[in-house]
This record gives sequence, C-alpha cells and structure tokens, in this order.
Amino acid sequence: MVKTKEGATSCTTRARLLEAALECFLPNEYHQVTTRQIAERASANVSMIRYYFGSKQGLYEEMLRETLSPLLDVLDSQLLSNTEGFGGFLRLYYETMSKRPEFPRLILKVLALNQGPGRRFIQQLLERGRSKGASTVKELQNAGQVATGVDPDILRMAFVSLAMTPMLLKSIFEEQMARPMDSRFLDELARFNGRLFSAGLAPEIDPR
Repeated sequence: MVKTKEGATSCTTRARLLEAALECFLPNEYHQVTTRQIAERASANVSMIRYYFGSKQGLYEEMLRETLSPLLDVLDSQLLSNTEGFGGFLRLYYETMSKRPEFPRLILKVLALNQGPGRRFIQQLLERGRSKGASTVKELQNAGQVATGVDPDILRMAFVSLAMTPMLLKSIFEEQMARPMDSRFLDELARFNGRLFSAGLAPEIDPR
C-alpha cells in the first residue's frame, strides 16, 4: 500500500514538473528559465528535475514529447484508416493546441529561429510523423481512397498548414471576426477542413 502511495506521489511530482515547465518555457526564452524557477512553481525540490529528466534540457525535451505524442500516436491508430479521419485528426490538434496556444509559436521559434535546444529533437519527432504519414497515404492509395499521384510531402505540407495556421494566428483571427475561436468554432473548422482535405485527395472519376 505504501508503495502504491509513493508511486502516486512520484507520478504527481513528475507531472507537476512537466506542467511547470510548460508554464515557464512557453512565454519565455529557454535561457531565461532556470530549473529553480520550474521547481518552485511545481512545489518540488530542484533535485527532482535531475532525478526524472537528467537536466533542464531533458525536461524541455520531455515537455515537447509529451505534448506532441498524442498527435503522433494517432498515426498508429485506426483514426486515419480512411480519409474521414483527417477531420478527426485536425479536431484533436485544435483541441490540444487550444489548451496551450503558445505551443505552436514555441515550435515555430525553435524550428525557424533556432531558439532553444529542441530543434533536432523536434525534427526527429516530425520525421517520425512524416514517415508514418507517408505509410498511411500509401495504404489509402492502395485502398482507392486517395489519388495515386498525390505527393506525400505536398500532402503533409498542406495538412500542417491547415492545422497550424489557425492556432498561430488565433488572436488575430478572433479580433477580425469579433468572435472567439472556442471549442464549437474549432469543431466546425475541423469538420470543414477535413472535408476540404478529403475532397482534394479523392481519385479523379473517369467521365466515360
């Protein structure tokens, strides 16, 4: 029983550190954040960062992994076994990122401006998504759901654009529309973009 309680406490400490890391790293540059600040926000001893993650960089990378993993794990699921799943994936992305609106900007900063130590790490995660995505596209092409001439890299770029742009420019869009991009709005956007994407991938019908 004690072991279970310790395990629960241990898990909670780790989760608190990851949550505190998100709260510290998202609005601030990597070099401005200290492990002491993170530990204090998590109500934990700074030594717990070394225990769970090895270092500040290890914590940073695990923060990225845990945030992105639900999205990458979808590529192993049945959600994308047909083109209707694109809307579901977009819904999951909007859902995940609307909880952390700063996160897409963090990814952009790391990749485009090389800020923070996570560039190679994020590229590895994205490469994992690229290879799985290419495999999924091939399966959909073999099933006759996607046109055989579709370039997987172009498809991926188009999909990333549909996913990231609403989150990157969320505050600007909300100001222009004079309405919030709440869960209802994002759900409708995901459905629309999913149908739009699926229609663009559909094999051409022979008119004969």
